[in-house]
Amino acid sequence: MSKVWFITGASRGFGREWALAALERGDRVAATARNPETLDALVETYGDDVLPLQLDVTDREADRAAVERAAAHFGRLDVVVNNAGYGHFGMVEELTEDELRSQMEVNLFGAVWVTQAALPILRAQGSGHIIQVSSIGGISAFATVGAYHASKWALEGLSQSLAQEVAGFGIHVTLVEPGAYATDWSGPSAVRSVENPAYADVREAAKSRPSAASPGDPTATREPILRIVDAEQPPLRVFFGEAPLRIATADYESRLATWNEWQPLSVEAHGS
Repeated sequence: MSKVWFITGASRGFGREWALAALERGDRVAATARNPETLDALVETYGDDVLPLQLDVTDREADRAAVERAAAHFGRLDVVVNNAGYGHFGMVEELTEDELRSQMEVNLFGAVWVTQAALPILRAQGSGHIIQVSSIGGISAFATVGAYHASKWALEGLSQSLAQEVAGFGIHVTLVEPGAYATDWSGPSAVRSVENPAYADVREAAKSRPSAASPGDPTATREPILRIVDAEQPPLRVFFGEAPLRIATADYESRLATWNEWQPLSVEAHGS
């Protein structure tokens, strides 16, 4: 049976690749974008299998209306992909309030509002799969992108709770955690704070991060995402790319070593 997808941020990046993967195998897709003209090529190629929707995910009522329209149009929803998002580059000291709030509004709240809109539909069906596009930056962190990490770490915690809450309704949740990919995440779609020259050395060092040295090919993620949504028991978390497991392993080994080193103090802090 073909699946019905609802994908935010389908104009480019992973959202576009996964829309194409779904459509090419005969699934149907409600594709959203801030600029609906970016979806014209999908409609021209796949016709009625595509429902193009203009959507700013930070608009909660618009999210609800778009999700409900997609379900009514196709008769059901099987896969909800919260892909819309962007990267904000700036040291923590450099962030303005508006910059930080905007990052959270899109990357976190947008995903929450779409998820909340979809859940009543998925619960009524007794099935469904929510794909949250996170990042290796959702479980680890690097200098210059603190706001982005804050949004993705928040999405990770919320989604792990969500997975436990909805499992009994037949709904799966998967956090996809990509490493560096050849998308425009750090290019045209990125936002950058006004630079404080005091951090020039930190900024320069960040450019040589090994995780970005050999970015992955976004088109290579098409088959993997289909295998995830087709799995009878899909993972709560899955990495995309070669580097994330190496980064996570080093990070968690370091955390465990520190926690164990300081465990006597931790026990002391418990009291008698």
